[in-house]
Amino acid sequence: MKDIFVQFSELEDRAGAMHQELGLLKQRVVALLEENQRLSQENEQLRAILRQEHEQQEQSAQSTTSTTHVHDDSVEHVEDSNEIGEGYDNLTKLYYEGFHICNVYYGHLRTEGDCLFCLSFLNK
Repeated sequence: MKDIFVQFSELEDRAGAMHQELGLLKQRVVALLEENQRLSQENEQLRAILRQEHEQQEQSAQSTTSTTHVHDDSVEHVEDSNEIGEGYDNLTKLYYEGFHICNVYYGHLRTEGDCLFCLSFLNK
């Protein structure tokens, strides 16, 4: 009779351990699904940004080739000064689209509002 109770006790212990292990696995699956969703959203935003940048590069290439024929020397100097402004503008655009531009979290999706590192970089 004691053997039956011992077996039930052991079975209960194994069932409890299995239940705990299932709970941990469930938590890992939830975390992976959340990360997958976040990465999918970030991927979509990055693709949209790449498309926009590609379109802008095509437009600037078309306008550059048309003005290059007229003023070769002056166009190169203007392009150099525009590149600095364009880089800043691109970083500002990335920040307002929800991405970090600071050296701490660069490229990561901003999920908790404004980042002081990014804002200090933009104010320089």
